[in-house]
Amino acid sequence: MPTTKQTELLGLDLQALTGIMRRFGQPEYRSRQLFEAIYRQRRASLDAITTLPKELRQALQQEFAIGVPGIEKKFISVDGTIRYLISFADGQSVETVWMPEGDQGEAGDGSEAGDEEQERAFDRATICVSSQIGCAVNCHFCMTALLGVKRNLSPGEIAGQILAVLNDRGVDTERDRINLVFMGMGEPFLNYDNFMNAVRLLAEGVGIPESRMTVSTAGIVPRIYDFGKEPVRPKLAISLNASNDELRASVMPINRKWDLNQLLEAVREFPLRNRERVTFEYVLLKGVNDGVNNAREVLRLVQGIRCKVNLIALNPGPDIPFDSPEEESVRNFQDTLIKAGIPAFIRRPRGRDIFAACGQLKRTTEVSARI
Repeated sequence: MPTTKQTELLGLDLQALTGIMRRFGQPEYRSRQLFEAIYRQRRASLDAITTLPKELRQALQQEFAIGVPGIEKKFISVDGTIRYLISFADGQSVETVWMPEGDQGEAGDGSEAGDEEQERAFDRATICVSSQIGCAVNCHFCMTALLGVKRNLSPGEIAGQILAVLNDRGVDTERDRINLVFMGMGEPFLNYDNFMNAVRLLAEGVGIPESRMTVSTAGIVPRIYDFGKEPVRPKLAISLNASNDELRASVMPINRKWDLNQLLEAVREFPLRNRERVTFEYVLLKGVNDGVNNAREVLRLVQGIRCKVNLIALNPGPDIPFDSPEEESVRNFQDTLIKAGIPAFIRRPRGRDIFAACGQLKRTTEVSARI
């Protein structure tokens, strides 16, 4: 990790790096070399950027460090999912999740992974990225909400999670298909500018297309309008989780600020690209929002919207006052939507045994101790 006297380069765009290189009396092409080394080549130290002259590297090291965050701990699920505890220069940390698909080889046992861990083959993988330390939205079924919000992450800290995981897994972004979901700790639209700056760096620098990124929001309505105007943007997912205002306000207090009418109006006005759909995420809570009547209400809510619905059976956790639904309830809910012409998918839980599944991320030692 860099010292407190050094400025981190990770998070700076090409224009900012060009300004630094000009100050060091360097030609413009050196800025591009530095940009590509940080993002595309994922160099962890300035000394490793051999495209730059040694004297320049030494001079830069007096003021700067790349600043890729460290991996403090990692836990491996029996299904191959890995939960990373990613640490930053100020001692704070977040959780980031790697979810591979394809042949993972031998499954883990839920214990902390050591340096001797062998690389696992995969066809494609998804990285679940955090945008804040904690979360202020306070959804009552989510363990992250129990933390409150500590602070926003910088663009470098958001992008840095991905670089740290890609390096740990030995990913070649030219060859391997990587998807990003900004659905980890925090509400991305409450850290909008930093989130969007990270997206641009990931697309232009790391080389992950925006078409392979998805961002989930609990419903920060003004930012949905802003997001629709972005020239480069991920796909949009809405955390719905209830079928009427009263029910949604009881599990998602943010609904009292922006109700379903305001939220769905913003979604209806959202400029979808060709063949693009909005995703509605719906966490099913036993006896609360998982009835066929709730499914019928959802149908009325999304009528006329080009969308799909992802159904997520609650992933249980300490201090969460809800239970997981019965499998029959989940199937009946899905069938109701499908019969009405709405694509509906049941999301298979990943990493439940290591508290890496949707709604389970909570950076606390007591959760780690349960693994």
